[in-house]
Amino acid sequence: MTGHVTAPAAALAGELPSWATLLRAPNPGPMTLDGTNTWVLRAAPGEPAVVVDPGPLDDGHLAAIAAAGPVRLVLITHGHPDHTEGAPRLRELLGGVPVLAGDPAHTAGGAPLSAPGARVDVPGLKIELLSTPGHTADSVCFLVTGAGQRALLSGDTILGRGTTVVAHPDGDLGDYLGSLELLAAYPGIPVLPGHGPALADCAAAARFYLAHRRARLDQVRQAVAAGARTPDEVVAAVYADVDRSLWWAAGWSVRAQLDYLDRESGRPSGGLDSA
Repeated sequence: MTGHVTAPAAALAGELPSWATLLRAPNPGPMTLDGTNTWVLRAAPGEPAVVVDPGPLDDGHLAAIAAAGPVRLVLITHGHPDHTEGAPRLRELLGGVPVLAGDPAHTAGGAPLSAPGARVDVPGLKIELLSTPGHTADSVCFLVTGAGQRALLSGDTILGRGTTVVAHPDGDLGDYLGSLELLAAYPGIPVLPGHGPALADCAAAARFYLAHRRARLDQVRQAVAAGARTPDEVVAAVYADVDRSLWWAAGWSVRAQLDYLDRESGRPSGGLDSA
């Protein structure tokens, strides 16, 4: 059986790139781990920075981000509130800098991030957009190069510890597997995640996630074959080793897995009884 994963999916990074500073929001919890990671990217002292994922609406956290100015723009990896709730207030504190996200609802002062491979350059840094839907429909990653160092900012597509949920119905397991295949093509590139510690190797983490997801799919197939008739029954069978307080989140992933298996078999989506 595939058990609940709480350890990092790859070795931890020994150090951060010279251009990356972590400001962690004070919102720890079962879904946010130690808190939301806000990343401040700056090539050299005095150069304009890029902020990735402002985090929650917490006055102290937003003040710390603003104090790290000057800031040229804010980037969003995906639209969940623990990454975006503070963005409008931070934009005010920073004098109206652009906030760019995949979802127009979280974009202000510029165009949404929609073209894979598009670049956002600031002095000393090159930032390439990677479209990585799956955790959510609007999830993106950023491949950043500066001072001869590269790293990938992964949002919740890859976490620093444990595995992420596929947030059904917005998230899609087929999309997520495709995104992990894409990220598996970046060996030796450190990961700066949306939660948890930095990892040393993007490809290793992505391959671990792929293996874990495929094993979970096998477990869901077996649970259905054994008679599970509702998503809740599948959760109870497949996620029995997970604390029950997290079964609601496991339910997102189970519904995504069931939809994926329905499409794989050609059955209409939602073939099981409603929970």
